[in-house]
Amino acid sequence: MRSYLSHLECTSCGKTFSAEEPHRTCEACGKVLYARYDLAHLRREVSRSAIAARRPDMWRYFEVMPVRHEENVVSLGEGMTPLIHARNLGAQLGCPRLYIKDESGNPTGSFKARGMSAAVSRARELGLRKLTVPSAGNAAGAMAAYCAAGGLEAHVFMPRDAPRANQQECLDAGAHLTLVDGLIGDAGRLSRERAAREGLFDVSTLQEPYRAEGKKSMGYELAEQLGWRTPDAIVYPTGGGTGIVGIWKAYQEMLALGWIDEVTTKMVAVQADGCAPIVRAFQRGADHAEPWQNARTVAAGIRVPSAIGDYLMLQALRDSGGAALTVTDAELLADVKAMASAEGVYPCPEGAATLAGLRKLLKAGTLDPEGVIVLMNTGTAYKYLDVLA
Repeated sequence: MRSYLSHLECTSCGKTFSAEEPHRTCEACGKVLYARYDLAHLRREVSRSAIAARRPDMWRYFEVMPVRHEENVVSLGEGMTPLIHARNLGAQLGCPRLYIKDESGNPTGSFKARGMSAAVSRARELGLRKLTVPSAGNAAGAMAAYCAAGGLEAHVFMPRDAPRANQQECLDAGAHLTLVDGLIGDAGRLSRERAAREGLFDVSTLQEPYRAEGKKSMGYELAEQLGWRTPDAIVYPTGGGTGIVGIWKAYQEMLALGWIDEVTTKMVAVQADGCAPIVRAFQRGADHAEPWQNARTVAAGIRVPSAIGDYLMLQALRDSGGAALTVTDAELLADVKAMASAEGVYPCPEGAATLAGLRKLLKAGTLDPEGVIVLMNTGTAYKYLDVLA
């Protein structure tokens, strides 16, 4: 296997950069960089059937992953999470083809393992040895774990009210933990300041090119698990948005490769009503989301007042004919129990928000209940026992 990584490209101004040295955002306009691949060459040389017998993790899609040499991959077995047919919830809601993509079984208990495996692996390959990240919790725990496995130094900055489990896992994995009085934006500011002073490389959400590459593997997996078709709707809990834009990027790549014939998916963003910048921008028809003031929600992973990839999320929602909506903390907490008691999947509050959102979408007639609908449970409830109690 070999990666067909060719270059980096700005998603806003189109400027290109070499992928052979470290980059964060576009040096010309400050927007998000995407990793690009020689898909025409790859299409001639590798078919989707070659994937079937490979290792059961996200690195089975090695050709469209950003690491040149397999020995540089830092993996704990992330990816190929189950796509569970939610028959009981489906019967309750009148959705016979309802599924849960359960990311809670990933290393460190969330989908963040995917992004950090890719980012840490590529950082290691490029010779970086000290990484930093601001996080509401799960990304910090994932980076700490992958840095430990890869022999890199980890610095994490978290709001002081982040779940205790996330704080403890960072400490136990040997990361340097700084707790911040404030929100994720305050943690990001301190992370950048420390990076500038101490020569750390900041792997904040969508502020470097490779975490999105790990997240896009969810799109490849969903297509493969559905017989190389895309679902009719994906309901996604939305904070920094790497999952939405990663899946949408994967679908465009698979179209170019001929691995899928069409994209039928409506992308749906669910946010908490106490922090909903993307929903507000979507409803206003705006291309960018204004920062949300006084952000509040018990679902720490979607308490993101401002996201650098706002324009990419909004574009994916609109290009797919999708939707954006809010749920209350009371609704999402109730659906933690509803999902657990109906299907045995114990979702994080963010994951439960997708079920709460689905109820509203069905009531409004926004989604066809007969279609293939996927709820993305992005992590395990066990990280949030203090909140749920």
